[in-house]
Amino acid sequence: MRARLFVTEALRSITSNLSTTIAAAMTVLIGMFLLGLFIALGSWVVSWTDHVKQEVLVKVFFEQDVKAKEVNAVRAQLDAMPEVSRIVYVSPADALARMKEQAPDLVENLTSNPLPPAFEVTPKQAEDVDKIAARLAPPPVGVDTVDYAQKKTERVLKVARIIEIVFLLAAAVLLLASIILIANTIRLSIFARRREIEVMKLVGATNWFVRGPFMLEGLICGLTGALIAVVLLFVGRELALPAIFSDTIKDAGSDVSAWSFELVAGILVGAGLLLGALGSGITLRRFLRV
Repeated sequence: MRARLFVTEALRSITSNLSTTIAAAMTVLIGMFLLGLFIALGSWVVSWTDHVKQEVLVKVFFEQDVKAKEVNAVRAQLDAMPEVSRIVYVSPADALARMKEQAPDLVENLTSNPLPPAFEVTPKQAEDVDKIAARLAPPPVGVDTVDYAQKKTERVLKVARIIEIVFLLAAAVLLLASIILIANTIRLSIFARRREIEVMKLVGATNWFVRGPFMLEGLICGLTGALIAVVLLFVGRELALPAIFSDTIKDAGSDVSAWSFELVAGILVGAGLLLGALGSGITLRRFLRV
């Protein structure tokens, strides 16, 4: 019975204050649409930074006349490091084949192979490259140099950290701004019915009995705005995204991707419902102090 009363009151409020309801739904729509765009773009960029981090390597270059036991000793030392994820041995022939693919002009006139054998060491976390390199200093017997492109690596890691921080802060700001906008919009509807709320409180209605219809109204507005935002994002993904970013997506790598559309849609619907309820609940608090 109480649930039916809440639904009836919420629907009555929505129909009697249609302009306010539309304004609240549009506020949610704009907020959720921007949040959806940012989640999609931000998750893709974070995935791209993870892809770039995977290319961060420690390269151990051996001397030309290195002995097999010296190579094995270095491998054993690397295997014992907890920061190491994978070790790939690159023979002089493999290194020359790579050079022919990447810079054929540099090797076309070579009469012998000047490239030394090497290890390419992948860390478990890109931030651990300096630790791995430090543990190989001074270079073990048979090792010529240990290189991990320090300046480039530090720049990549710094950019990755900035992107992740900006993504989290922007998402938090969007959510907070949406709550404030929805609260201000719904406040107009509640203000128009403040006398009714005061009378209900004076005759003994509990705070939750008064709050229920308004929170349900906020949920309906939040759900409506979020669903429309999801539809617009779906249309944009199907029509605009392939035309604008198709080449960029292909060049980034097969392992680079944004969060799935289903996950983003679920987040937006949940956020829309939560923001609608919070916007109503927060705004109504001042009118319940009778």
